[in-house]
Order: sequence, then structure tokens, then C-alpha cells
Amino acid sequence: MTWKYKNRWFRRWLVTITFWFVPVLIVAVNEVREEIAYNNVDLQKSLSTCELTDTQRATGCPADVLTANAARHQEALDEYAHRKATLADYLWHAFVGYWIVPAAFLPVVGILIGGIRRALRCPPRATSVPPAAPGKVKTTTHS
Repeated sequence: MTWKYKNRWFRRWLVTITFWFVPVLIVAVNEVREEIAYNNVDLQKSLSTCELTDTQRATGCPADVLTANAARHQEALDEYAHRKATLADYLWHAFVGYWIVPAAFLPVVGILIGGIRRALRCPPRATSVPPAAPGKVKTTTHS
């Protein structure tokens, strides 16, 4: 009968962590979509706004405007790259913290519970002196 239930705990654990992955994935995808949308809007805003002086507004020199704002544009692109790296780091930590750690914690709890159940189920073995081997018995005669 034991063969029928072989690996049942492993199968239960696999089903549990698979179903637990679904809400973790949903939350992660929503976070990524919102963060990327915000970062894209912020990048486009930074790239499209130019700080013009009064003379640049009057003359409308695009070459002057581009050179004056090139440093700001590069800073905006660097900030966008930093935000993407931070988002990837956040997602990795979330994946480990919300999926890997619980997936590793469940078997430990299962092993602990199984060990306790086994210890409570089996009575302790009695240690006794083994019986003497049959052989010639010495007898002493009193004369």
C-alpha cells in the first residue's frame, strides 16, 4: 500500500508552489507595467522640455538649444537606465522573497511535521538483555 502514496508530499508541494506562483506573477506584472509606464512618461517629459534663455526664444536657434540641453538629456537617459536596473533588482528580490522563500519553507515545515508524527506514532524500543545462547549448563554437585 505504501507504493500508492509514493511522492505524494512532493506532488502536493509542487502543486502548491505552482498555484502560489500565479498571484506572485500577477502582482509582479502589474508593478512592472505601472513602473515602466511612469518611467516612460517621465523620460519623454524630460527629453521634450528645454530650458531656453530669452535670446534663444527670440532667435529660435535649434542648434543652440540642443547643445545647451544635451547634458540634461543625457542625465534623463541615465536616470531612465538606473530606474530600469532598480526595477529589475526589485523584481528579483520580490521573486525570491515571495516565491522562492515560501517554496523552500514549505518542505522544511512538512519534514518537521512528518518527523514529529513519526516520533509520536512509533513507541520507543525497549532495550533488553538478549537471552543466553543455549548450550551446556554447568552443574555443580555437592559431595
